Amino acid sequence: MSYIDSKYLNIIGPQLLKFKKKGDFLWNFRCPYCGDSQKSRTKARGFVYRKKNDLFYKCHNCGIGTTLGKLIEYVDSKVYKDYIMERYRSGVKTNNPEPEFKFDVPIFRKKGVLKNLKSISDLSTDHPARKIIEKRFIPSEFFSDLYLCESFYKFTNTLVPNKFPSLDGDHPRLLIPFRDEKGEVFAYQGRSFGKEQPKYLTIRLDNDTTKIFGLDRVDNSKQIYAVEGPLDSLFLDNCIAVGGADLVKLKNDIIIIFDNEPRNKEICKQISFCIKFDKKIVIWPNSMKHKDINDMIMSGHTKEQIQEIINDNIFSGAAAQLRFSEWKKIDERSVGKAI
Repeated sequence: MSYIDSKYLNIIGPQLLKFKKKGDFLWNFRCPYCGDSQKSRTKARGFVYRKKNDLFYKCHNCGIGTTLGKLIEYVDSKVYKDYIMERYRSGVKTNNPEPEFKFDVPIFRKKGVLKNLKSISDLSTDHPARKIIEKRFIPSEFFSDLYLCESFYKFTNTLVPNKFPSLDGDHPRLLIPFRDEKGEVFAYQGRSFGKEQPKYLTIRLDNDTTKIFGLDRVDNSKQIYAVEGPLDSLFLDNCIAVGGADLVKLKNDIIIIFDNEPRNKEICKQISFCIKFDKKIVIWPNSMKHKDINDMIMSGHTKEQIQEIINDNIFSGAAAQLRFSEWKKIDERSVGKAI
């Protein structure tokens, strides 16, 4: 780490909320990309840290990871020009490599995690849970790996002790397992059948894992698509599902598909991040009135039609920024509501 790096980090420090030096090579502040927690003004989850001889930035809220130089450029472009010039004059290399964020196969294993649960395929055709899944037109070939969890809090506490200190309000949920490339469960998501909140609860059996659904089905030799919700991914070929913040960390050759919600501030924020990091993203055409892929299927669109729409509306770079600006300006939309 050069003296110049720490010098310019301290120069932009006053522009970073709750900026503090936490150690010899560690600084902490509220993330300038996502704004950090909207509920708590005291949380600061952005960190500049040293890796080998360089400084990098990482936010543990939105998942952004980048070089110190790009952080400085984002915060203050004028200071960034001075930073680059001083490094050049001193003979310090300015092309620090981007940090790599790999999706490692989880080491943690729990054999027989789901052995006491009934899959949707095992339920009778008149079972309420099965009827809900069929009503959403989830492909029947996936019924055997979707489960009814009668008491989600109680079940989770058997795997992650005291995850839910109170069982008050415990209720049934659809359990969607996240499997690694070997088919082992390393996390799962509980989706409410009714109006219970939150709608989705994702449980990691190992906090070091990245929440990626579909690793057991994806073919890395083919084009990979990524959506936010696991159920949406079941309608597309070679598709994974990744939580909103983690979408930014995907490799640039993966096509990222956000929900069709131009009024959703969080989605708009994530799209902005992806454009900034030159990701390939899908921005739905103005004619599409439904908010996600499952709703599109329920409205009568076929898998093939949706795939064609996706492939015709892939953007990146300046084109993505222009289309994104147009998409956000749409004031009157009858976006379908999920059932």
